[in-house]
Amino acid sequence: MSVEHRTVTAVGAAAAIKKCFAKQRPLFLWGPPGIGKSEVVAGIAEDMGGLMIDLRLGQMDPTDIRGIPFYNKELGKMDWAPPIDLPDEETASQYPVVVLFMDEMNSAAPAVQAAAYQLVLNRRIGKYVLPDNVVMIAAGNRESDKGVTYRMPTPLANRFVHAEMRVDFESWQDWAVHNNIHRDVVGYLTFAKQDLYDFDAKSSSRSFATPRSWSFVSELLEDEDTPEATLTDLIAGTVGEGLAIKFMAHRKIAGKLPDTTDILTGKATELEVKEVSAMYSLVTSMCYELKAAVERKASDKEFHSMADNFFAFMMKNFETEIVVMGARIALTTFNLPLQPTKLSNFDEFHQRYGKYILRAND
Repeated sequence: MSVEHRTVTAVGAAAAIKKCFAKQRPLFLWGPPGIGKSEVVAGIAEDMGGLMIDLRLGQMDPTDIRGIPFYNKELGKMDWAPPIDLPDEETASQYPVVVLFMDEMNSAAPAVQAAAYQLVLNRRIGKYVLPDNVVMIAAGNRESDKGVTYRMPTPLANRFVHAEMRVDFESWQDWAVHNNIHRDVVGYLTFAKQDLYDFDAKSSSRSFATPRSWSFVSELLEDEDTPEATLTDLIAGTVGEGLAIKFMAHRKIAGKLPDTTDILTGKATELEVKEVSAMYSLVTSMCYELKAAVERKASDKEFHSMADNFFAFMMKNFETEIVVMGARIALTTFNLPLQPTKLSNFDEFHQRYGKYILRAND
């Protein structure tokens, strides 16, 4: 009989991890493969100005944690050489916090889990003691995910706060924008949110869609000289054949859209392509272009002129749902520094769509 577990989004997981770090309480982050567990932990470590030490326990032996014995001539006894991967006091003193990330913990052999148990339980193993500013977090796949897992010993499980992470499009979209995931990927998935993740543990397919595999697709799109047939083959090998065909069909339609630079400079004001997925993609591309203007430090006048054209184009060519979505993405996901008093068409926009924006944020 399957057991339902309470789940959290990436944003919720990050909040839980930060709270546990503040209390120096180890947390175990569960979740299916490829949903971004390690990226969440790495992002927190970076935000805190800390060092993340990534221990892939599934690939380790007990001595990688425990250290190895050697004969100490001075003492005339057996001594232990601590592992190099664990932080010493000198290394830890260079950072406000050191995040010890024990990934694939439940994929590790029982002997490795036993060694990790001592570290989690006592913050020490043998003669080695964790520095005071080291915080611990572990992660692993669920037993139902068809990966190699070992049942975690109850005493070890009881030392953790447990959280199970689920895929959430809004959390992923925010991460994707800030990590420069290709605009075609973000645009397509903004329209087809259900295609962000289609992992099925019962399927025999070698490739399937996850946030991780879509980031691989983003990398494949960086080289614009790849033949379409080759690109389709590679994307099929990344997210599966069905999604690859859908995504490439979307790209073909999106390729007929007006250039975003022409739209934002006012040269293009009409939209002939009425395919809904293409409109979603175009909104995302315009937001990327506005974000790029901020990053290259465009003048305030130039930026707000581009933003004026952004809103004017949407109001003229898109249905209400897409206009509202575009405004929300620009303001919340991309966090663009829009000042309503500097937008000549803001009054018209607010009069036509203000009530929908408020509803969307409720």
